[in-house]
Amino acid sequence: MRRTLVLSLAALILTGGLVTGCGSDSSSAPSSVSTTIKAAPTESNPAGDIPDNQAYVAYQPAGGGFTVKVPEGWARTIKGSTVIFTDKLNRIEITSGKAATKPTPQSVKSDVVPVLQRQVPKFQMGKITVVSRPAGQAVLLTYQGDSTPDPVTGKAAHDAFERYSFFKAGRQVDLTLSGPVGADNVDPWRIVTDSFQWQ
Repeated sequence: MRRTLVLSLAALILTGGLVTGCGSDSSSAPSSVSTTIKAAPTESNPAGDIPDNQAYVAYQPAGGGFTVKVPEGWARTIKGSTVIFTDKLNRIEITSGKAATKPTPQSVKSDVVPVLQRQVPKFQMGKITVVSRPAGQAVLLTYQGDSTPDPVTGKAAHDAFERYSFFKAGRQVDLTLSGPVGADNVDPWRIVTDSFQWQ
C-alpha cells in the first residue's frame, strides 16, 4: 500500500513538472514582444522641404562677376539678366545688373515693395533687415505670396520668400529664394546665401 502511494505521488509530481515545463517553454510559442516591434521610421520630408542630403554645385553666369552654389539637378531657365533654378515647389531666382547706389532698407521699401505688391498675388509684407554673409552685407526682404500657377494643374502654392540684395562697385545681385510656407529650408537657403561670392 505504501509503495503504491509513493508511486502515485511520483507520477503526480512528474506530470505536474511536464505541464509546467510546456507552459514555460519560450521556444514552443511565438513571443508577444516580437509582434510589437516596429521598423525604424524612414525620413519623411514635408512638401517643399529640401532633403538634408541635397548636393550643391557652383553656378557662374556667362559674364562672370559672381558665383553661387545651387542645388544639383534643379532645372535652369535664363531670361535676360535673370536665371531661375526650380525643383518641384522650390525656386531660386538670381538677377544681376548695374546699380548707381547701394541698396538700403529704405530704398527696398520704397522701390522694390510696391513692384512686388503689383506682381505677387496675395502679397504679405514681412521684414526688411541688413544681414551679414561671407560676401558682405545684404539687404534682406522677407514676404509671402502666391506662386505662379502650375501649368498642368493650374494650382498655386502660398510661398515664403527671402530676397537678398548684394552690392559691390556699381553691381547689384538680387537673390530670391522661395518655397511653400511652412517648409523648413533654413539650412539649404543658408548654404546658398553663404556661398555667394563676388569675382
